Amino acid sequence: MSTSRKHLSVALSALVVVGLGAGLAVHHGYSVSPVSSAVAANVAPATEVDVALVVSRSISQWQSYSGRLEAVDKVDVRPLVSGTIVAVHFKDGALVKKGDQLFTIDPRPYQAEVDRAAGQLAAAESRAGYTATDASRAARLIEANAVSKRDFDEKQNASREAVAQVKTAKAALEVARINLAYTAITAPVSGRVSRAELTVGNSVSAGANAPLLTTLVSLSPIYASFDVDEQTYLNNLSAANGQTPVTLGLANESGYSRAGVVDSVDNHLDSSSGTIRVRARFDNPQGALLPGLYARLKVGGDQPHAAILVDDSAIGTDQAKKYVLVVDGEDRVHYREVTLGNLHEGLRVVTNGLQAGERIVVNGIQRARPNDSVRANSIDMADVSPVAKPAA
Repeated sequence: MSTSRKHLSVALSALVVVGLGAGLAVHHGYSVSPVSSAVAANVAPATEVDVALVVSRSISQWQSYSGRLEAVDKVDVRPLVSGTIVAVHFKDGALVKKGDQLFTIDPRPYQAEVDRAAGQLAAAESRAGYTATDASRAARLIEANAVSKRDFDEKQNASREAVAQVKTAKAALEVARINLAYTAITAPVSGRVSRAELTVGNSVSAGANAPLLTTLVSLSPIYASFDVDEQTYLNNLSAANGQTPVTLGLANESGYSRAGVVDSVDNHLDSSSGTIRVRARFDNPQGALLPGLYARLKVGGDQPHAAILVDDSAIGTDQAKKYVLVVDGEDRVHYREVTLGNLHEGLRVVTNGLQAGERIVVNGIQRARPNDSVRANSIDMADVSPVAKPAA
């Protein structure tokens, strides 16, 4: 026999001996080879994730918009008579009530004009009384032919002129009194004033070039103006008769803490943007809302309907798609594309892709993979940890 055949025979004999030795070891309960132990150790344990049942709830749909707060009344305070400012009666930024005095223009020239007009009225009334008596005397004498017709007509005409002069004097006195009243500049509405643009000692003039003294804005109620899309107008505003509810939140708030109603809707749709201007009204008794502030608004109004709700932490992004991981009864993971709606009380509305009663991964979505088996810990959707939620 050749040398190569001898070597092959020896190798086969060695394999047979090893196989018999392993069989005997198993049969008699001896330990297995270390290779089989390593293979068993390489089997990965099931990934541990938190799962929750999707929430089914009856909700009313809301649409979110951005807008700005506006004052119901905004007044530029300007002088109505000329003169020198002798007093400023408010502090910059103060709250004032309707009728509170803001500025005083030197009233002395206007008081003198009132006195002069009052004197002229008294003189006119005295002359009217005299001419009336004279005309009455002439009327008696004309009956006895003791006075000529010409003298009678003159006295009657003088009496009528005196009555007209009384009316003129009264009008002049009224104008003088109005001008005197204008020297005390008062708040036309209740609200908050700006700063005093002109102070004591400055001379001001009335008319078209009258200087701005200060501005005044009302605070309660207050408007929020925003643009809504055509669909929202057709669904919620076109036939709401001013009863559409609106909620408002400020830039530093996470929720919508103030409730109001739609006050007015513009008379046309902007065809270039596809939106229509809407104004909502909110009570503001504490004056915390100021005109010009940024406002987040939600407009509602549709009928309550069933909706599927999930926590945002359960939603993943796959390029332009949104998805969730559904866990079946055998704890196996399945990829499910979903269509999302708005937030409702902290949960996201899912308009397509999920059904009530299904379980989804809410914590651990990054570790789980489709078709993997997982170790599922059941929690309530409301108990999802805020830490696990993705940043907005």
